Amino acid sequence: MKRITSERVPILVWGDQIDDQTLVQVRNLANLPFAFHHVALMPDAHVGYGMPIGGVLAAVRRVVPHAVGLDIGCGVRAWPTGLTAARVRPVRDRILSDIQRSIPTGFEWHKASQAECTTVFDEVPDVPVLRAEITKAERQAGTLGGGNHFIELQEAEDGECWSMVHSGSRNLGKQMADHYDAIARDTEARRRSPVPHEWGLASLGTDTESGREYLAVMEFCLAFARENRRLMIETVQRAFARVFPDVAPGEAVDVHHNYAAIETHFGTEVVVHRKGAVRAQGVVLVPGSMGTASYVGRGLENPDSFCSCSHGAGRVLGRKQAVRTIPVEAVLRDLEERDVRLFKPKKADVAEESPAAYKDIEDVMQHQRDLVDPVMRLVPFGVVKA
Repeated sequence: MKRITSERVPILVWGDQIDDQTLVQVRNLANLPFAFHHVALMPDAHVGYGMPIGGVLAAVRRVVPHAVGLDIGCGVRAWPTGLTAARVRPVRDRILSDIQRSIPTGFEWHKASQAECTTVFDEVPDVPVLRAEITKAERQAGTLGGGNHFIELQEAEDGECWSMVHSGSRNLGKQMADHYDAIARDTEARRRSPVPHEWGLASLGTDTESGREYLAVMEFCLAFARENRRLMIETVQRAFARVFPDVAPGEAVDVHHNYAAIETHFGTEVVVHRKGAVRAQGVVLVPGSMGTASYVGRGLENPDSFCSCSHGAGRVLGRKQAVRTIPVEAVLRDLEERDVRLFKPKKADVAEESPAAYKDIEDVMQHQRDLVDPVMRLVPFGVVKA
């Protein structure tokens, strides 16, 4: 771990693959007037909007919408399917095809409301901007989305087949993030905030009406994102059951990596923003890039990281740069050599998610040995993407 002490509060950096733009953004965080104690940067960190993805910010009585992120509640859910990988491999194409047909991906939603499948819509906060999106959200529940979101079939070290879903709050979270960032920017302009507009780090006071409202809306988005993943694993498990009627899945693990939480650190109550970072407490999940291993781990609750760890491998190439520089054929050949089946309707943009566009997950795990203890390594053999 490296310490930078040139800013208002120190910056603690895990890892050695931190680009210059990410360092500029984390220095901005460290100079926020409400930044508490220090800022932490996980080993998978890369440039985001306003705050780096892989950053952890503790704030005193302020919440920053863009330090939570656009996909509020994005996270990962994984579970042992109750089958061995050896039984699944011969029929994986059938199962993956079933999953792809059953779960909308990309910009697709369900044709009808999914409200009867979940209780998450029973208690929606009485916030007009949120309620205006609920009818749409009812059709987004149980859908994957695009980008780096995925559904994988994985083989554990003991031979068991696991499945993992990576998704978040879909368009609902983005609409809420944009709305409250606009309020924060307008509020800061009127009160002549010392935080430069170009940093993209406008904030809301947690003791203000808009701040309290954002936190309530964020909590609903977290619940919605968790239910979104739960509904998808039920669909995945039904795909398994159509082939293996005797299947009995194990308990799932679910972690968020885009959220803020009121916690106590170094004796002070603060708002901890984890944007592309996981609360390293109990069982945690750290997914790799497409085709590479993921990890189930035990969080070590290191106080220096505000009890956080990385959320994945982290990008080294932007999406457009990856498409320009990595041939589609090379990505598909790499997956074939790894014996990973890819179910993706359009292959033209597949380089966006190539392992070459990401940091090496093994290096990331090595750099955070004091943050998370690896318990199980999961190697993919099938993936569904938009």
